[in-house]
Amino acid sequence: MLTAPQFSPERLKSVLARIETAARRAGREPASVRLLAVSKQQPMAAIAAAAAAGQREFGENYVQEAVAKIEALGDAGLTWHFIGQLQGNKTRDVAERFQWVHTLDRERIAARLAAQRPHYAEPLDVLLQVKLDAEPGKGGVEPAALPRLADIVGGLPRLRLRGLMCIPPPVEDDASQRRPFQQLRKLLDELNSRGHALDTLSMGMSADLEAAVAEGATIVRVGTAVFGPRD
Repeated sequence: MLTAPQFSPERLKSVLARIETAARRAGREPASVRLLAVSKQQPMAAIAAAAAAGQREFGENYVQEAVAKIEALGDAGLTWHFIGQLQGNKTRDVAERFQWVHTLDRERIAARLAAQRPHYAEPLDVLLQVKLDAEPGKGGVEPAALPRLADIVGGLPRLRLRGLMCIPPPVEDDASQRRPFQQLRKLLDELNSRGHALDTLSMGMSADLEAAVAEGATIVRVGTAVFGPRD
């Protein structure tokens, strides 16, 4: 973990300016794209500084690390998104403490989250992670199995299915960056044509957020460009 925060308000402003420029270029309202600051392995001071600069939504990959941050910053009115691979023995902490889950890809995990979401809390907003390539070790539901999983998750209590998420492999050129984002958008449109009412595409990171916004991203997950590189 970093020993000193590299966050600065200028970094945040720069990322927000990139989002605004990309949105306007695509004929979209900048407010239609939300910045999720990926704060995994960042020190508490960096997250607190980002919150003080106006950033309200943060993404975490590791449950134990995230719980400590959520408890320490619980009075700051922040929204926490779980964006890591979720194991069955970690679902209770996520169901109880987070507002969003981006990486749902199994019926069993969905059922556990639904059963463990507190009755007094708002329904847990969830996204289905879709595996668009054959990269080994990466989570996600295959596109062919997506409609069935969406129907199951959409019918579970205490969960609110909002949309889809993907993590494509890094590529350099704009056309290659846009291709998986186009595919994810089409999959969301297909689900909506089947009766779902999905409104969220979580796609795009520091290196490719412009391509993601051009293809309809509503949440971009940015870590390095906001906080600087991790040790």
